[in-house]
Amino acid sequence: MVFTQEEVEAHLGRLEGWELEEGRWIVRKFVFSNYMKGIAFVDEVAAISEAFNHHPFITIDYTTVTLRLTSWDEGGITSVDIKEAEQYNEAFEKMRT
Repeated sequence: MVFTQEEVEAHLGRLEGWELEEGRWIVRKFVFSNYMKGIAFVDEVAAISEAFNHHPFITIDYTTVTLRLTSWDEGGITSVDIKEAEQYNEAFEKMRT
């Protein structure tokens, strides 16, 4: 089930760093101290994505990794996008400690 914009915004209020973009994506930029840490994070993202069978758009700009999520088959943001974003945040926090 696709969330309304109000529902998405409520979820994003509890998800550090994520923003609604163009009304159809949730997006977060993760910044690392060096390129290889960003690449290691992308490996974690890939494993999480495979477990969900739901894959984000990933952009790597040197030390910044940007993730964009939407549920194409549903036509918007769903609970899967929110759950995945939570796990990406957890992976990021583990890498920072």
